[in-house]
Amino acid sequence: MKLNTIQAKDGSRKARRRVGCGIGSGHGKTAGRGHKGQKSRSGGKVMRGFEGGQMPLIRRLPKRGFTQMNKKSYQLVNIAQLNAFDEGVTVDAALLFESGLVRNAVDDIKVLAAGELTKKITLAVTAASASAIKKIESAGGKVSLVESK
Repeated sequence: MKLNTIQAKDGSRKARRRVGCGIGSGHGKTAGRGHKGQKSRSGGKVMRGFEGGQMPLIRRLPKRGFTQMNKKSYQLVNIAQLNAFDEGVTVDAALLFESGLVRNAVDDIKVLAAGELTKKITLAVTAASASAIKKIESAGGKVSLVESK
């Protein structure tokens, strides 16, 4: 057997449809493109949102809103999720990242008060809601807010 003699099995490869190749092919004359017009011509593509020359919908509607330049974004953790840690441990960004509660250890982390905390832990995060701090301290824990990076 030589590489130049290898052939595919019969029926395993389907021949491509040859459009525009005569009346008998079923795709002759206009080759399935209809009659005339931009879409029938070669390279004739209509850009997204084009409405035949009338003012497109996206330009007719008013602009709305803006992106705040200096907005602080936090990764959120609820105090119910902190029950996964052992009693008396200090929970910081690195530990939250290792446990899979946050996506990365670089972003700022904020603790919210959803759920109940049953363990006494020390928390070192960028931000925490007032009600979350109250719940953690009532469980015997401590919250220390660290500077953002």
